[in-house]
Amino acid sequence: MSNIAELEQRLRALEDINAIRELKARYLRACDRKQPDVMRDCFIEHGAIIEADNFPSFNDREGWVKVFTELAVNNPNVMDTHHGQNPQITLKGPDAASAVWDLQFTQINLKERTVVNLAGEYRDEYVRHAGRWLISSQKFRQTSFLMRIVSEDGQEKVVALGKPPAAGFIENA
Repeated sequence: MSNIAELEQRLRALEDINAIRELKARYLRACDRKQPDVMRDCFIEHGAIIEADNFPSFNDREGWVKVFTELAVNNPNVMDTHHGQNPQITLKGPDAASAVWDLQFTQINLKERTVVNLAGEYRDEYVRHAGRWLISSQKFRQTSFLMRIVSEDGQEKVVALGKPPAAGFIENA
């Protein structure tokens, strides 16, 4: 391989890795900004595999977007922040890649007066389709969880460590 061909290949790899980073950032930002159409556009149109702890599994993007819309978009009391970090992106060919990402997540629920902090790991698969990188598989596994409830006077009480609480926890807190 000539030096020019090698440089072109290396440049293409850097451009692809950057495009995948931008795709994941667009997805996480769409989650925070409650933009279901932008979120949908981050996944392949048919056959996307989406799994996340404490959620049902999906074999298409529409089910995931529907759940997101019900839980976040239609709930003005919920504010989320997703911080993807420490990506390890592997190109598996000219049109396929995989990545591992860490996630730091915070959710504030004004109605329930709760604050959730959780961490986890995304294991993603990507494909290039029509010149664009898209998520074909996204699997999220939670690694830590902390939930606090905040009283009217601002006092915090930890209501869950390690795992999300069972349904009905707020009434019993």
